[in-house]
Amino acid sequence: MTLVQRNRYFSIVCFLLAGFTTTLLMGGFLFKSADAQEPFRNIVYTESNIPTENANTILAFEQDANGKLTPLSNSPFPTGGAGIADPTFTTVAGGPFLIADNDQNVIVNPEHTQLFAVNSGSNTIAVFDIKKDGTLFPVAGSPFPSGGVNPESLGLANNVLYVVNRNLDRNNPTQDANGSQPNYTGFRVTRRGQLIPIPGSTVSVPNGSGPTQALISQDKRMLFGAEFTGGLLRSFRILPGGRLEENPNSPQPLPASEFPTGSPPALPLGLQVHPRQPILYVGFVTINKVGVYTYNPVTGELTFVKAVPNSGQAPCWLITNRQGTRLYTANTGNNSVSVYDITDATTPKEIQKVVLKGNGSATELTLNSNESFLQVVTRRNSPDTSEGDGVNVLKVNPEDGTLSEVDSSPLPIPSVDGSFPQGIVSLSPERFAYNVKY
Repeated sequence: MTLVQRNRYFSIVCFLLAGFTTTLLMGGFLFKSADAQEPFRNIVYTESNIPTENANTILAFEQDANGKLTPLSNSPFPTGGAGIADPTFTTVAGGPFLIADNDQNVIVNPEHTQLFAVNSGSNTIAVFDIKKDGTLFPVAGSPFPSGGVNPESLGLANNVLYVVNRNLDRNNPTQDANGSQPNYTGFRVTRRGQLIPIPGSTVSVPNGSGPTQALISQDKRMLFGAEFTGGLLRSFRILPGGRLEENPNSPQPLPASEFPTGSPPALPLGLQVHPRQPILYVGFVTINKVGVYTYNPVTGELTFVKAVPNSGQAPCWLITNRQGTRLYTANTGNNSVSVYDITDATTPKEIQKVVLKGNGSATELTLNSNESFLQVVTRRNSPDTSEGDGVNVLKVNPEDGTLSEVDSSPLPIPSVDGSFPQGIVSLSPERFAYNVKY
């Protein structure tokens, strides 16, 4: 081997050794980083719903590993609008007060980078960017007109936001507002979060029908709605461009077999789709049951299967876990949460009922990103008390999905000008993985 060849050989060997050493060091660094335990961090958002002009806010709380909620720095975050109050606490058939019969008032996008919230009392939608520390910043132009009166529910299908405008006057919730009609309507969400109305996307429904929810199917092809006082379910196909087309057999009244003559009125509230199968669950509020429907994944046509009993009173809000093995219902009539085994998805089996601490009535509920805690918004149920508004936190047993309320629960939320909290969403900026056994 010549001197030149020998030098070239050693240069190559040194280069390879250096690269190998760097790889080992980097590998060790990466391995150490992957193994390092990051502190548990979860953020819970709810809406104060203060009815005074420009006083509505999003309340943000940081959650520790034991479930305890602590106000996030810089919270609350103004929405630029007004919430809604019901000073009369009007009830319908013994259920929750009328103005509170809604769902999905606050939602986030799948990327956990934007939050959307209703301003029910000023007919606008607030849009925020979510920073890595959970802080909210309103996007340029927020809040945006809702396309109707009294927006109460939001659903997001890719880059289209759907709004349910219930059309109730905030000062007299039993009356229709301004001679308009309730509606479902769509907005294109720009990359910067602005809302652009979609021409031809508005579907009006009869006055007094009380639409409460804009539930989007897992594949983003369907929108399901519940009309509380109308006693109806609606289903729509989401067409290219964001317009809505009502599906066959929609609207559909609740099944006469479950509500024969002389039974309590048929009032649906709380919709949830199964995360893996074309199944829709519905709260049958007045008869303490959960209705089970299948839907055609192409046409959206709904078919009633059965109703299963709920040991609580007035099951009104529903969620499932991501694996599709557990269904949770908030039972507002006796301030409780029920847990269902939905391994057999068309035959939910109640396996637990937990009565919550405090004096409120259970309403909307959410699981956090790794499904280790379930949070429930509660509301006072009488104008004669200042207690009951708050957030209850329950630990989810990773073995079977059952619940136990944490020691620090509930977290009270003071009422301002007759306000009550509404809507709840929970996320982890780190996007934790999850691993449940049930």
